Amino acid sequence: MNIKPIRTPEDYARTLAEVSRLVDLDPAVGSAEGDTLEVLATLVENYEARHFPIEAPDPIEAIRFRMDQAGLTVKDLVPSIGQPNRVYEILSGKRELTLPMIRKLHKNLGIPAESLLGV
Repeated sequence: MNIKPIRTPEDYARTLAEVSRLVDLDPAVGSAEGDTLEVLATLVENYEARHFPIEAPDPIEAIRFRMDQAGLTVKDLVPSIGQPNRVYEILSGKRELTLPMIRKLHKNLGIPAESLLGV
């Protein structure tokens, strides 16, 4: 394959097909196919970052996702946020997360700080 920048959706589709073909071959790192796969994957990553950016999740949605993922209840958030009424206020959007809450949610539940900060 002649490697060139991905500029159009057609280029993108063609490159994805080649990446898929190479992944199926499972080339050794450092081999010609392995190097080609690495370069094409970098091109695809760059194209996707420009054309399909992923926005940071809403902090409350990040908390709800972790609750759903880990089967947590409001009671489980009390050590990180405060009394149950405070947890409900946060989850309903009536109250903002504070920096200490963000730190505790990150430490206690492993929620990425970037998600909690909305960065």
